[in-house]
Amino acid sequence: MGGAGPAWGPAGLWVTLALAWSAGVALAAEEPAEPCGADGWAQDAVPPGAAFVATASYRGPGNNDTRNNKALPILLWWSGSLFPHFPGDTERIDCPRGSCLVTRSRRVARHRRTKALIFYGTDFRAYEAPLPRLPHQTWALFHEESPMNNYVLSHSPGIRLFNYTATFRRESDYPLTLQWLPGTAYLRAPAVPLAEKDAWRRKGYGPVLYMQSHCDVPSDRDRYVRELMKYIQVDSYGKCLHNRELPSERLRDTSTATTEDSEFMTFIARYKFHLALENAICDDYMTEKLWRPMHLGAVPVYRGSPAVRDWMPNNLSIILIDDFDSPQELAKYLDFLDKNGEEYLKYLEYKTIGGIKNQFLLESLEKREWGVNDMTLPNYLNGFECFICDKENTRVKEEQKHKKSHGKIPAPRPHIAQFKHMGCPMPTPGFGSVEDLSGGDSWKEMWLQDYWQSLDQGEALTAMIHRNESHQGRFWDYMHEIFLKRTRQH
Repeated sequence: MGGAGPAWGPAGLWVTLALAWSAGVALAAEEPAEPCGADGWAQDAVPPGAAFVATASYRGPGNNDTRNNKALPILLWWSGSLFPHFPGDTERIDCPRGSCLVTRSRRVARHRRTKALIFYGTDFRAYEAPLPRLPHQTWALFHEESPMNNYVLSHSPGIRLFNYTATFRRESDYPLTLQWLPGTAYLRAPAVPLAEKDAWRRKGYGPVLYMQSHCDVPSDRDRYVRELMKYIQVDSYGKCLHNRELPSERLRDTSTATTEDSEFMTFIARYKFHLALENAICDDYMTEKLWRPMHLGAVPVYRGSPAVRDWMPNNLSIILIDDFDSPQELAKYLDFLDKNGEEYLKYLEYKTIGGIKNQFLLESLEKREWGVNDMTLPNYLNGFECFICDKENTRVKEEQKHKKSHGKIPAPRPHIAQFKHMGCPMPTPGFGSVEDLSGGDSWKEMWLQDYWQSLDQGEALTAMIHRNESHQGRFWDYMHEIFLKRTRQH
């Protein structure tokens, strides 16, 4: 394959995609490209068949689009194992600016009307990406889950493979930051009275709850909690650092513990504090580990999004682990609150009338166009599909204007995702420093290697796209090339 390839920076990738989209203006009016024969692709570009013409209309927001199905842009869910969400292979969606067909049938992957491929981030693998990347298609990323599921997306070469994103970051094109928060009423739900919590303590229960069964994660939360346990009683019911049994077999069932089951919620609501440590650290990555304790009226002892304060209902509603110099100092403060009810209750004042004072939070909930457990609003998956549909219909119109003007009107410029659409930092130990860890530490061997190897994978796929590679099997050749280049540099 020759020597190491060029270092493809952000500017280089923008130029490549700009040229690709410009070429796509002409390609859109032509027959489908020749089959590439890449692994996982159909060998022939199959035109949309009867299913695409006759598919039932999706109950979207509606529009005045009078085109029949065979004239609509096609959005292809490349990730078909978990998503898409519709029961058949294809649905028509009627969005504010126009309609589209959404499908999971890869038979249309190379068709000229297939304008966008949608990838589910957890399922996206650089070594399985559809190659060559066709010039008339955009790539869209839907990734609402943990950054640990795919660190390729936390590096610039990985995230910039995509044109549009829906992630937990507020900077993404279609932000999903508050995906776990139904609304302000969820936060205002009444708390268990302090007298009942104190009675719970007198029965021998600890002030602090820990409920985790997913151990060995990038945030290395168990290492911190293990140290905290030396200084304050922590009741741990999950598989991680387990030291106490739930009172019934039903509650011990994992499926019960991961839902908002009423018996389970009643049990954990009696605790004053919940250790709420996300499985990975990244701005705006906030899950039910944060919002559920607030709903119940327990105080989250939190580590996760460094920007979490931006989203809190007021200035005193959670306790941030990183505000304390050590687990011992945190334990002292929790013990103080446990023994001083008046001070403890200050953390629950957001539940009172007018207690939610954060205008940014209120405005963000008001502006979002999708709902959480709200049948009167689209869910965020339907919403993102319509977002992409509207973008593609707009691009089709701009391309047509460019073509009719014989170049006087410029072709539409490609939109490219930015690092801050995910941009999660390198994992660090939950307690102490990397230098303190032994050479055989399992967390160190797993997550640091995964994080940096993911950077190489993003660079390898970017290079393959630049070189118009069509065979996925060469991915590992590119990875080896990058490895040799790094070896020479060091």
